[in-house]
Amino acid sequence: MIYKLNYLDKETAIADLIAKGVYNEELAYANGTQAVVDIGQIVKVPGEPIYYDGVFYDVMTTDVIDFGANEVFPVDCVHSFMGYAQNADGPVDEPLQVIMPKNK
Repeated sequence: MIYKLNYLDKETAIADLIAKGVYNEELAYANGTQAVVDIGQIVKVPGEPIYYDGVFYDVMTTDVIDFGANEVFPVDCVHSFMGYAQNADGPVDEPLQVIMPKNK
């Protein structure tokens, strides 16, 4: 599962991620957590310091978690997990086939 999340601030986000079992108390991945990306603020108006409210996180996990109102469904994502579609969210069975360039 890929979740895209929005919180008021970092402290609220961390507390919720611990409460939901994404992180443990030491902030290490817990349960089925595979990745947590702290995106921070997202620019709302390119070229100007105008941001969407709050801070944003992407979580990849094998667990089904109810994040309630903190889960968002953006149309044009600023982050994606390598091998997955740019706007991937929710249940994701398999990554897209990615052909990596060979080092020369």
